[in-house]
Amino acid sequence: MQKAMWLMVALLLSAALPAEEQSVATSNVPGITEAPPGGNFILHSGDRKFSLEDYRGKVVLLYFGYTKCPDVCPTSLSYMAQAFNDLNNQELKKVVGVFVSVDPKRDKPELLDEYVDYFHPNFIGVTGSEKEIADATKLYGAQYYEVELEGSAFGYAVNHSAATYLIAPNGELRFIFPHNTSPMVITEAIRYVLEGN
Repeated sequence: MQKAMWLMVALLLSAALPAEEQSVATSNVPGITEAPPGGNFILHSGDRKFSLEDYRGKVVLLYFGYTKCPDVCPTSLSYMAQAFNDLNNQELKKVVGVFVSVDPKRDKPELLDEYVDYFHPNFIGVTGSEKEIADATKLYGAQYYEVELEGSAFGYAVNHSAATYLIAPNGELRFIFPHNTSPMVITEAIRYVLEGN
């Protein structure tokens, strides 16, 4: 079954491209080239510690991005929300969306809470120190870096990979969805995992 899962990941990754934000002429963020290990990480949600292990027993959809992202993050979170909205009430109790901000300088807890609440009540916004974020992204093969934006009020953008990760109730990374994966595909994957597959 493990081999079949990574085959699915490989097929999904064949269409994956990193997110390039604004029209900044920089080299591309490398995509995910091999199956990452996944695993637990510790970050912060508001004034409390967030541990991925605390969500064992639930399906977690995990996404790395930032709130000032002009299009890629809102699109991905909207697709995640659509996938959640297609679930019935019993299924919805068993899923959570986790948005990890890779821009801790600007994405303070209150802003993150407001941002994720806009998309779906089952979403949690988390961030941490630069080292904590780097440790978490390394587990999932996510890539990101700052790009200076001359003449912009934002000052900089953060180019980042744009995969959505599905983590099974036992904590195992099961699927990696590239940007623009249909919400219907995500919903079916959630149901597949909830059925114990």
